[in-house]
Amino acid sequence: MGKNGFDFMKVNKTVINETKYIAFLVVIFSVLMQAVFLIIGKWNYTVLLGNFWGSAVAIGNFFVMGLFVQKAVTQDEKDARQTVKASQSLRFAGIFVLAVIGILVPFLNSIAVVIPLIFPRIAIMLRPLMNKNQ
Repeated sequence: MGKNGFDFMKVNKTVINETKYIAFLVVIFSVLMQAVFLIIGKWNYTVLLGNFWGSAVAIGNFFVMGLFVQKAVTQDEKDARQTVKASQSLRFAGIFVLAVIGILVPFLNSIAVVIPLIFPRIAIMLRPLMNKNQ
């Protein structure tokens, strides 16, 4: 146990590397999204700020998922199942609350808040293509 009763775990190198991969592709997709808004004439600072918010939520969600998975692999099957189930529930609630906040804040573009939330899923689908030569 840590100093204040908390058990601080070391973040696994795989969690860090996979989060970096997701963050890199989220940034790439975010730049493309900004370009689309610019091309269609709908870009303004709220798009940029909304994109920052949505991207931070998406990357943060992936990182937290990695932490829960890291914890789950050290547990027996029953506890691991409960950990993953709790992770899904907590992360979904967190994404929902943060997305609603992003949508309600007037200086964040709602569309630019929501679209980045799907970028990690696209990055995960592309991952096998990135690892072909390894």
